[in-house]
Amino acid sequence: MVLLHVKGKAEDQQFLYETTVAIGVGDLVRELVEIHNLRLRLQRLKMDGDDLAAHGPCKPPDKQGLDEDIQAEADGVTLPPRGPTYRKDPTGKRDGCAPVESAATTLRKALDDAATAASKRQVEMKKALTKRELMEHLDLVRGAVMIAYPMGLPEWDPVRMDLEEDEKPSDTPVGADILDAQTAQLWWAGKQMIPENKLSDHVGRNEKTKIVAKLQKKGGGAPQREAPISPEEHKAMMAYYHKRQARSISHWSPYDREEMKALESNDDDDYTNSAWANGNALKNHFSGVGNVSITGLGGRRGFN
Repeated sequence: MVLLHVKGKAEDQQFLYETTVAIGVGDLVRELVEIHNLRLRLQRLKMDGDDLAAHGPCKPPDKQGLDEDIQAEADGVTLPPRGPTYRKDPTGKRDGCAPVESAATTLRKALDDAATAASKRQVEMKKALTKRELMEHLDLVRGAVMIAYPMGLPEWDPVRMDLEEDEKPSDTPVGADILDAQTAQLWWAGKQMIPENKLSDHVGRNEKTKIVAKLQKKGGGAPQREAPISPEEHKAMMAYYHKRQARSISHWSPYDREEMKALESNDDDDYTNSAWANGNALKNHFSGVGNVSITGLGGRRGFN
């Protein structure tokens, strides 16, 4: 099986996928887009689901941000008694009707498992993703939500929308990273893979091939070339060589230290008169005019 390390626009948008060299590039792109969008969907569920387990469903859009206690006091109305699981949302976005603790624990566990399956950590564990696995986690979250709220969630609650809708509008911040299977592009080695070709036309017939490919929207151009080392490796190398230089300087003699200070403070351009700094040295050598000089111009200077 060919192992693809698929990367997206952001650093955390990457996963592993196994396929064969006989698959068409167009079919491969559709499969990768499905997994990419499913990962985003599970990540959204994790963020919205944690708030649901803590503070209950969302209020209607026209009441979000309003404090019910202050509003009831201003209107002279007495609010009905609240249940034992009431936990007020400090943001005023949710109604505070949290589920019972056992249902909330089940929901949090399903959300944590789904977020782990969709995280970048799977790449570090060298585990390839499948659509079936991600859909199973989505169903587990859906079941946990039904246990916590048997009567269902309001239609404006983001958890319900994440469970029912496969995609968000592209003009929203949430939908900005969602890809369209019909227009998405797959790039490898600085070139776009042609949808009409087989994968073997680009990577060869070896089933044990491993490649790093970029999945992105149409019109984005060639992906930016990746750095040869990661930022963490770069920091580690800088720290290592800084310590190494500090250790070597500690063993210098007083003369070497004075010499280094003199070199650091020397900003003159005397070196430009040296033979090794002359760009025409080779030409002068063969023309025989390398020793011609002019006096009276602040010193002897070579004539080119």
